[in-house]
Amino acid sequence: MKSGSTKQQIVDAADALFYAQGFGETSFADIAQAVRISRGNFYYHFRTKDEILDAVIDKRLSDRDEMLRNWDEMSPDPARRIACFVRILIVNQAKIIAYGCPVGTLTTELAKLDHDAQDKAIRIMALFRDWLTRQFSELGCSADAEAHALHVLSWSQGVATLAQTFKDEAFVAREVDQILAWVDKVSQKN
Repeated sequence: MKSGSTKQQIVDAADALFYAQGFGETSFADIAQAVRISRGNFYYHFRTKDEILDAVIDKRLSDRDEMLRNWDEMSPDPARRIACFVRILIVNQAKIIAYGCPVGTLTTELAKLDHDAQDKAIRIMALFRDWLTRQFSELGCSADAEAHALHVLSWSQGVATLAQTFKDEAFVAREVDQILAWVDKVSQKN
């Protein structure tokens, strides 16, 4: 197994475990077991759990940035791109019902821990906010673009939190439909 691929496997396993179990509840042993490597080999790649967290946040930032860029390339219509963002609640519904939003749960956990990586994790939410702001600006909502972006972001985060709490797929579908109807109404005004 190549060193680079082992390191990436560690990051991927840590990402999944931090999401499913939480950063605080995931140990080196959990990650090493998931990757099926010895702890010594593990420490060759990462000396601390914070180093792994940093790599996981970098991965999440990169993955989300790529997802948003793909949506930008997919359609010239900003309303359709916003709909992609909202529909991620349906696409990832099973995971969201089980564990919540991977970004929201991580930023919340790091805030509770007052962890040094909190500011870096917040950059993922900022990435979403800035991308949504740009979409609403392209819809012609320049004066309200950031407010609309934060409304969609907070609405979707609330849906993810309640989906995890109540395990109700019908609720998620209803809320997604309502968010999309609101976006459509906003786009019709402009």
